[in-house]
Amino acid sequence: MNYFVHPQGICESSAIGARTKIWAFAHVLSGAVIGEDCNICDHVFVENDVVLGSRVTVKCGVQLWDGLRIEDDVFIGPNATFTNDPFPRSKEQPERFQVTFLRRGCSIGANATILPGVIIGQNAMVGAGAVVTKSVPANAVVQGNPARISSYTSPVEPARLADTSQSTKGINVASMKVRGVTLHKIPAFEDIRGHLIAAEIARELPFVPVRFFVVHHVPSGEVRGEHAHRECHQFLICIKGSVHVLVDDGSNRQEIVLDGPELGVYLPPRIWGTQYRYSKDAALLVFASHPYDADDYIRDYDDWINLVADSKR
Repeated sequence: MNYFVHPQGICESSAIGARTKIWAFAHVLSGAVIGEDCNICDHVFVENDVVLGSRVTVKCGVQLWDGLRIEDDVFIGPNATFTNDPFPRSKEQPERFQVTFLRRGCSIGANATILPGVIIGQNAMVGAGAVVTKSVPANAVVQGNPARISSYTSPVEPARLADTSQSTKGINVASMKVRGVTLHKIPAFEDIRGHLIAAEIARELPFVPVRFFVVHHVPSGEVRGEHAHRECHQFLICIKGSVHVLVDDGSNRQEIVLDGPELGVYLPPRIWGTQYRYSKDAALLVFASHPYDADDYIRDYDDWINLVADSKR
């Protein structure tokens, strides 16, 4: 046996990876699968239909119920609670428990509660005591009840217009550190009659749109976007209120605050985009280069990361 089980621990499974440690009063059922170099602390219960990757830490007082899939390098804090049945009744079990995924590198804070069927994204962090009712995007930090995005797990450099270069087309354009993304300042005019923002689409936008849509009346805690496109280009303008736009190319991430109709951000294909922190009055206008096509969307962050990696080979 190349793993450790404390004399007062119970491990009925033989599918335990090398160098994993199972400590006192922990109980691992026979169907559980645990990878290498894991640390299963005191008073942890692991049910049958549970799979843990490698280098997973499960702190004291946690129960891992059927349907839980945990990838590599995940941290689970003390007394975190997982659920697998949205309508539990005594002596009644569903035919199949909902599956909950904890993606690679995420962390679950102490006393957090995770509802069934959600996905905690890669490198995301769930704050202590949070109640997670919806899936959490990759790299997001969520807090509260219900859990809402408060920030992101690593510093995200804010975009600035200070370094813009004057475009020959009349719009100030700043290149972002995220590949291909540009921040645009559209000419604005004002006098006693009011304010005017104007641009010639065919001349001054990076593409000629064939479609537009407006996102509005978004509760401030909700998140939009969370996808990339295979072929479609987009140009975003917050025509009222403000919204934060997070852009990601797989190597760099940057946060852009659109807080005036004179600011626009261009997102080329294969850039992951997320919009959050909508003000109550926010209205986000989006121009698109292609008609709507569901197959053009990449909605899984891991699938997108793999696609980006393949394109670099």
